[in-house]
Amino acid sequence: MSSEFAIRVCGLSKHHRLYGQPLDRLKQRFAAPGVRHYKEVVALDDVHFEVRRGETVGIVGRNGSGKSTLLQILSGTLRPTSGRAEITGRVSALLELGAGFNGDFTGRENVYMNAAIIGLTRDEIDARIERIIAFADIGDFIDQPVRVYSSGMYIRLAFALAISVDPDILIVDEALAVGDEAFQAKCFARIKDFQKQGGTLLFVSHDAGAVLQFCNRALLLDSGRLILAGAPKTVVAQYQRLLYAPMEQRDAMLQEIAE
Repeated sequence: MSSEFAIRVCGLSKHHRLYGQPLDRLKQRFAAPGVRHYKEVVALDDVHFEVRRGETVGIVGRNGSGKSTLLQILSGTLRPTSGRAEITGRVSALLELGAGFNGDFTGRENVYMNAAIIGLTRDEIDARIERIIAFADIGDFIDQPVRVYSSGMYIRLAFALAISVDPDILIVDEALAVGDEAFQAKCFARIKDFQKQGGTLLFVSHDAGAVLQFCNRALLLDSGRLILAGAPKTVVAQYQRLLYAPMEQRDAMLQEIAE
């Protein structure tokens, strides 16, 4: 992949199998060719795009449009059904609440475990641990099991870890929405620093203001398909049109936007 690109997505698709009951999974293993005991749901459908190094790209779309599925594939926590995603550089991902931490481990233990998975050595983690703890600002809970954390404490620690491991690419799902206003402001200030240092940022947000403020470019997904890619102002405007359109007009509007 050309060194100017941090991310290149080529023909990416993800299909999920939904079984009506547990026994259907067993039936499927012994089913004749062409016989299905499941319903297939298309989460992503032949998605193509590229992200240049140092670029910030926002992803918008209605619920169920495939945004989180796309980020999970890019962060390596989900395998695509077909196509490929090429990533250059160290990736740090802040996905939906509940992903990444072991509830029975303390916050400190989870920091060491997740940083090691990303590729940091013990010495590198030791050098960062106090900075991570200070940013998270959860007090003595750092040495308590994560399962006793509130959603706010969880996301404080998760963001502090994600931004402190010197990633080349930062992937953020709608996770910051659960933080309080003061912590969100601290996170956005840190994201600004990350951008100034040349980091690549890819994030999902329902906050149109955040997309317009932070992004160089935006992508609009709907029903697993990439409908539009372009300037944030243009993409957000079309997304909002689609969001508030009457149900009977949406198919025609999607066709119009795609064209």
